[in-house]
Amino acid sequence: YFGRPLGQLTLAETALIAGLPQNPVHANPIASAERAERRMRWVLQRMLVTGKITQAAHDAAVAEKLIYRRSQASDIEAQHVAEMARRAVVERIGEQAYSEGVRVTTSLRADDQRAAHTALRRAVMAHERKQAWRGPENFESLPAADAPGADRENRAVGLALREARDDEDLRVAVVLAASPREVQARLASGETVTVGGEGLRMLRGVAAALTANAPKTLAIRRGSIVRLVSVPGPGPRAGNKAAAASNPAPRWAITQWPQADAAFVSIDPTSGRIRALVGGFEFGRQQFNRVTDAWRQPGSAFKPFLYSAAFEHGVMPETVVDDLPLTIPDGGVPSWSPGNSDGQFVGPISVREALVRSRNLPSVRLLQHVGLNAARDWARRFGFDADKLPQNLTFALGAGSTTPLQLARAYAVLANGGHRIDAVLIERIVDAQGQVLFEAPPAKPVDDSSRVVPAANVFLVDTLLRDVTARGTAAKAQAQLGRSDLYGKTGTTNDAVDAWFAGFQSGLVGVAWMGYDEPRSLGEGESGGGLALPIWIEAMGRALRGAPVAPLAPPPGVVAVGNDWRYAMFEGGGFLAKVGQDEAPAPSLAPADPAAAAVSAPAAALPPR
Repeated sequence: YFGRPLGQLTLAETALIAGLPQNPVHANPIASAERAERRMRWVLQRMLVTGKITQAAHDAAVAEKLIYRRSQASDIEAQHVAEMARRAVVERIGEQAYSEGVRVTTSLRADDQRAAHTALRRAVMAHERKQAWRGPENFESLPAADAPGADRENRAVGLALREARDDEDLRVAVVLAASPREVQARLASGETVTVGGEGLRMLRGVAAALTANAPKTLAIRRGSIVRLVSVPGPGPRAGNKAAAASNPAPRWAITQWPQADAAFVSIDPTSGRIRALVGGFEFGRQQFNRVTDAWRQPGSAFKPFLYSAAFEHGVMPETVVDDLPLTIPDGGVPSWSPGNSDGQFVGPISVREALVRSRNLPSVRLLQHVGLNAARDWARRFGFDADKLPQNLTFALGAGSTTPLQLARAYAVLANGGHRIDAVLIERIVDAQGQVLFEAPPAKPVDDSSRVVPAANVFLVDTLLRDVTARGTAAKAQAQLGRSDLYGKTGTTNDAVDAWFAGFQSGLVGVAWMGYDEPRSLGEGESGGGLALPIWIEAMGRALRGAPVAPLAPPPGVVAVGNDWRYAMFEGGGFLAKVGQDEAPAPSLAPADPAAAAVSAPAAALPPR
């Protein structure tokens, strides 16, 4: 902090260092000089009271102007990325990496990472506000409130918070006094705050925990260890009342550490460079990286890849498919009857509308038409693991397993026109002497050698995904960001165990997930559109700020007919008008020859979708 050995520090500087251990996060002078110096003054006062320094030394130290050495360390929250970098270095040079001053450069964009971190935490805490109060984190016996001497209380509070990890948003605190109308609590930074009004009602069950007959495990009383969150608006202020008149203060509310978690990753669909990666709510409590290691069911976020397969089997966006009850003996599961999330059936519906409205029964019928083996083989083109794909018709509903990073790479194929890319996070590793130990190769050119899906096929899928963000289950995306060049799909598994949104703009793919590490329902009525989409909108909105709108350009091999698009080979008909029991057998069709037909109408000629 000061750029000098400990023995050369002044009394004031030493007192500031001595004040750090109780709360390294919020007493950090680089992050908050005001909080750090307030803690320093408390240390100096204790030294004066205990006779360690004179009044003159105390006064001189309090008056000293502290000058901090600004570190080049970043303020970016990216601990999961740092752990990935650590592993990459150790894999290459072994344990000596810890003592040789190795520098690692990643592909992250600082602003994108900050936005993703903030968006993820905001969404997880918003979900937690819907949950019931589970009780204080711990309890510490404090001396009676009327016991003589403040030192005993201060020591007891310090002991109570010694093992508690503070957080940038969810501040740990010891309750000093509690009543149904008001709670006074001491933060780990030393501030005493008051919680009242809405701050006692933000979380369901907190008010009941302040009553005299509250169960012991839920009761909030003197000595309870709780979490507080600062919420917008005027409210009781920490510190002296005289300062409150001139300085606005946060309003505090009682909350709790969330049990659900989330992940977000964004990736450049052309180069494969990862631009943001947040592996969970808080690395310090749980190092598990959900972006790379959490294998979860994608639900309807997987459907675009099934629809892509269907387009190679005579189906077009305007093909009609039934959204009607279906009972199937499948894979040894007798009388499997899939349903829609709303419990309703709408009857015949176009393939386009089926995806836009995320209907399940049409997807199952499309899989029956394509064939399970053909659909699984097609999905592997996008990078999905064969052993993680179901070998029964639940494949249509996204019952396989994927990670957020794998799903982002699959959506990158849809964003870049049909090319597989490799994800890259570590750009360069350099030792203390400047020798390059590793450097990522440049991005491979996007050409025929990397193509895995025909451009015409990808274009048709993308027009569907654009409709999803314009008027479907993710309509908030275009509405809130004010962009027409957004594409994506929500995903919600049975009982809302996993909530997803995967989507892209031509220059950036983003995938957001929320769920419990031990799978269970996120709550009745929850969905990918309600839980994961807000993360995506906030993170991608910041990342795409200033980026020009990129219209979807039709490639050779597609034509506009009426209000929809077809393969050029079907301009005059010949595709399947209906998928169902009365369809004519359709051969597996080869992709259209790009030279077979020219595009007959630009995208702008069609009604906006």
